[in-house]
Amino acid sequence: MTKWLGRIGFALLVIVLVILVGLATWEPFFAKRDDVAQSSDSYTAEIIRDEFGVPHIYGERDRDVAYGVAIAHAEDDFSTLQDVIAMARGRYGAIAGQDGAAIDYVYHLLDARGTADRHYPDLPDDTRALFEAYATGLNDYAARHPGELKLANLFPVDGEDVAAGFALRQPFFFGLNGVIEPLVSGAELRREFGRDIPGYPREGTADTALRPVGEDKEDSLSLSPFGPDGAHNGSNAFAVTPERSGGPTTLISNSHQPLRGGVAWYEFSVESEEGWHFTGANFPGSPFPFLGHNRTLGWTNTVNTPDMVDIYRLELDESGQRYRFDGEWRDLETRTVTLPVRIGPVVLPIRRDIHRSVHGPVIKNGKGTFAFRYGGIDNLGQLDAYYRLNKASDLAEWEAILARMDIPSTNFIYADAEGNIAYVYNAAIPDRPEGPNWRGVLDGSDPSLLWDGPVEYEELPRYVNPASGWLYNANNTPFTAAGDGSDLAPEDFAPELGVELKQTNRSRMAWKLLSEAGQLDRAALKKIKYDTTYTRAGYIADLWDEFAGLDLSGRPDLAPARDLLLDWDFTADSVGPADSLALLTIREFMSCRYQNKACPEVLDELESAVEHLNTHFGRIDPPMSELLRLRQGDIDLPLDGGSDTLRASTLWNVDEDGRLSLKHGDSFIQWVEWMPGERVSSRSIQPFGSATTRPDSPHYADQAALFVQHRLKPVYFWREDVLANAKRRYTVTNRPAR
Repeated sequence: MTKWLGRIGFALLVIVLVILVGLATWEPFFAKRDDVAQSSDSYTAEIIRDEFGVPHIYGERDRDVAYGVAIAHAEDDFSTLQDVIAMARGRYGAIAGQDGAAIDYVYHLLDARGTADRHYPDLPDDTRALFEAYATGLNDYAARHPGELKLANLFPVDGEDVAAGFALRQPFFFGLNGVIEPLVSGAELRREFGRDIPGYPREGTADTALRPVGEDKEDSLSLSPFGPDGAHNGSNAFAVTPERSGGPTTLISNSHQPLRGGVAWYEFSVESEEGWHFTGANFPGSPFPFLGHNRTLGWTNTVNTPDMVDIYRLELDESGQRYRFDGEWRDLETRTVTLPVRIGPVVLPIRRDIHRSVHGPVIKNGKGTFAFRYGGIDNLGQLDAYYRLNKASDLAEWEAILARMDIPSTNFIYADAEGNIAYVYNAAIPDRPEGPNWRGVLDGSDPSLLWDGPVEYEELPRYVNPASGWLYNANNTPFTAAGDGSDLAPEDFAPELGVELKQTNRSRMAWKLLSEAGQLDRAALKKIKYDTTYTRAGYIADLWDEFAGLDLSGRPDLAPARDLLLDWDFTADSVGPADSLALLTIREFMSCRYQNKACPEVLDELESAVEHLNTHFGRIDPPMSELLRLRQGDIDLPLDGGSDTLRASTLWNVDEDGRLSLKHGDSFIQWVEWMPGERVSSRSIQPFGSATTRPDSPHYADQAALFVQHRLKPVYFWREDVLANAKRRYTVTNRPAR
């Protein structure tokens, strides 16, 4: 009997091992493709790196340059590029486990690959050539560095794979996660931005009560490809005419993004013999910069949040597979997908059903079945639009590209060599008819509610050369942008557009400081850009009123902290004794207002801040510079600014020593100037360096000291300057597939 039991035990062990081996190895075989359309073209690019490792990429053709962009970026951050490509192929769960599988679910839900399959072949030949060359550069780097690969059979990729990444990520800039996440979890839907539709008033405003709203809690699992911090993406942007600056036309790009990961900025310059000459930054997975400048013009972006998404309640029949539309029952489109979920050494195959209706993606939860439709759905035109913007030569050409409405969202702030400045509230807002309540959940059976395409470009808020001589945006309503007498009026724009009316502390301070300034020269603009002041208005005023009204009779231990906050000077400059307390207590209230979601209890946040400071510093008033740090490897530097100041230190990790390590806030900054009769010049800075995932690189954190000192480094736009400051020069090329 013992012998038999031993044999059975051995057999079971073999079975378990076979299962484990299968789970550890199935995903790459399942994902392997034999039909990748690799380019048969050959490419050659020259890469010149300056003293900060920033690559300047040259080629005979634009596509040669795009090949070099992929190689240079992979040399600096192949780890993040792999994550982005895995997302673009629905395989991120095999790298990042449950968090990655959530993004893979969204990839299938939005039909990102289907959008690429349908529309990539229709892009202009030169745009597709750019993406094929970029994909080839990634493939070549992967083939030459097999030891860096995170996932088998992730490469080779083609242009459609890269395009699918754009289709997946772009809707999240205008906050699609704020719709998907509550729908998936069954939580209360967040209040939509934009004015009330006439006849359908809503209670309160988006900038009022601090109290929590509703009892439902959203799932803590992020469904955004930008990660859980993506909802905080923002930016500041400034443009000033020569008349107001006393010299140059000035463009200040001041993006607020995660400092690491798939939407962290990567700086580079490009130049080809076909006329592509641009310097700026992109996100991993793009062959071109998304912002920056060429010889004659430049632009930057800030996140805007119009009402871009409409939600429809579907009526299902008893089978649960058909929905009523236009007086008849229609079949839900349903397909089953496999999500890879890494758990330790194994990858589990999790099956999920994905549904679509005529409206768009469909989500079922405990409250019903809902479809949603969003601006820019099933449109891949942004791939061509960004490329054309890079090569635009004047304001008219630049605006004509935006007017195509191919870039789904983000404000554009513009300046050029002719002294023009402009601000376009760019958004492919759904072309909604008057009458229905577009701020609520819509009847999914009514075909009159199914819009098709965006509004006309002329319907969007837009400024060109305002009388004030300046423009700004800080993720606020476009109706405060240029000062008294120059600002647009909300009532001049249809409520169906859903243009947000919200303000941020940054916007209130920018408007005030710009309005009060005389000449906006370099010194004045620098003082404004790095301002650390909070104004007692909006949610800050509400929060401090709450502090003043707190009944602490049962919590006398919190009274000293409350009193310290009531005496605060409202500047996050690490000078006052209340700065650390204010930094810790403000963040969550900034966050909830920014996202239109439920806010925490004021007493809870005060208690949490006091406990943190007492635990790690033994006092409630340590200097903020000891609390807030910029950390990367051995670099550990003090920081200023807060979660919603113009000098932005938005989000942080709490390290074991209790310090707050910045992870989101001021990121890539570029300052561009066109002096009359002179060539464009610019300066820039990154929080860390050009190789943020390469600890052995000298450019892992070589810009950090300049960043905390409010200093910028030179941008070498012109080739003679690049050559004069070159630290490394080399050529990259490929051999086409046979």
